[in-house]
Amino acid sequence: MDMSLVFFSQLNMCESKEKTFFKLMHGSGKEETSIEAKIRAKEKRNRLSLLLQRPDFHGETHASRSALLAKETRVSPEEAVKWAESFDKLLSHRDGVDAFTRFLKTEFSEENIEFWVACEDFKKCKEPQQIILKAKAIYEKFIQNDAPKEVNIDFHTKEVIAKSIAQPTLHSFDAAQSRVYQLMEHDSYKRFLKSETYLHLIEGRPQRPTNLRRRSRSFTYNEFQDVKSDVAIWL
Repeated sequence: MDMSLVFFSQLNMCESKEKTFFKLMHGSGKEETSIEAKIRAKEKRNRLSLLLQRPDFHGETHASRSALLAKETRVSPEEAVKWAESFDKLLSHRDGVDAFTRFLKTEFSEENIEFWVACEDFKKCKEPQQIILKAKAIYEKFIQNDAPKEVNIDFHTKEVIAKSIAQPTLHSFDAAQSRVYQLMEHDSYKRFLKSETYLHLIEGRPQRPTNLRRRSRSFTYNEFQDVKSDVAIWL
């Protein structure tokens, strides 16, 4: 056999093996790149999952939710039924206030009950300096324009409070508290009695997680001008 033919045959075989090796290496690189991409995608999903579990993302931890639900189960159905007798009966019971607050949070209107509770606490102040400090804190949080949790009260009531905030008394917020009380009694309280939050309590069942929903405030103080306030409720 001609030696030149043998040489070229061996050369072609080597070239073929090199091409095959190159293809294998190239394909392996693609496979490795694909695996790395999947790993990165998984890491991103894990980070997102961790973010969703952060307390500052949801406003409350899973543990706090469990604690709230456990607390609800300690309220007897017999006691919860009494809350339907009147709004005042609901507010006179600490667990009633807690349940109502949780309900208002689902409607993004918890500032109303928080303001009412803050006023109740304010009227227990005894020291002049404490009265001034707490009055200022309530005004800045709930009353002044663009307050972080501004309550829905009429302009006149807001102006009266603004003018007296420099020298507040224990009754500085009575009018505003009465307005907010009426709004809750004639609006939110009626929906609360029909809500799953309340129905689960009177049936003695733990409350299921509730989906938050944003609700427009269709009720204002002007709709209840004919309703006479009873400031003595808080005295």
